[in-house]
Amino acid sequence: MKPLNKTSFNQIANTLFLFVFCIISACSSGDGGDAPIDPIEDVKDPTAATLVFPAANSECTEGTINTATESTITFKWNASKYTDSYNLQLKDLNTGTVTSYSTSENSYAVKLKRGNPYSWFIVSRSNKTSKTGTSATWKFFNAGEGVSSYAPFPAEAVRPVLGANVTSGDITLEWTTSDVDNDIESYNVNFGEVNPPTEFKTEITGTTLNNVTIEANKTYYWSVTTKDSQGNISYSEVFSFTGI
Repeated sequence: MKPLNKTSFNQIANTLFLFVFCIISACSSGDGGDAPIDPIEDVKDPTAATLVFPAANSECTEGTINTATESTITFKWNASKYTDSYNLQLKDLNTGTVTSYSTSENSYAVKLKRGNPYSWFIVSRSNKTSKTGTSATWKFFNAGEGVSSYAPFPAEAVRPVLGANVTSGDITLEWTTSDVDNDIESYNVNFGEVNPPTEFKTEITGTTLNNVTIEANKTYYWSVTTKDSQGNISYSEVFSFTGI
């Protein structure tokens, strides 16, 4: 067999190159050009819903009365942007029990105990992101049969917050609360190193207690009892913090 000379080899190489080029061009041409690239979606985080009903710090007298001890209340809020569903977070302020309800609507009916205080807020969720939007938290009393006055809402800690680390020395305990009847008279503060804490100061008329001495490396517990002019009383949950 006669060996290929340089000219023949170059001719074959050029022929192969043209053949491969034609195949690639045919495959990439399609129906008139490259396939369009899908644009990257700009995913928006859900915004916070605006609560509507039951109103904050109110006596809820609307709804359907089921029995002497139970009624059905329809919670309502304004729809939030970029939202696919909502979680209604409802807390029984007497027991501390929290219940969650899911819905794609901006209202939800729940059976509640009458003459009982509750708090509620809405979490907005999207199917496109794990981030959420959280509304304000509102408190209300579900009206009870024959009830003419209500206990104040249980106090909530302002400082130290639950689980905080606090520099040792003299600190201030601060709390907040409200009352449908607007007749709060005084507070008792329970405080100490045991849970539940024992009575520490009584008949406080403001919502702060100054010059409370704490030590480092100790955990402290505190709670607030709120009294109104009608003799109604509410009890906060027990808050805790650690001295450092």
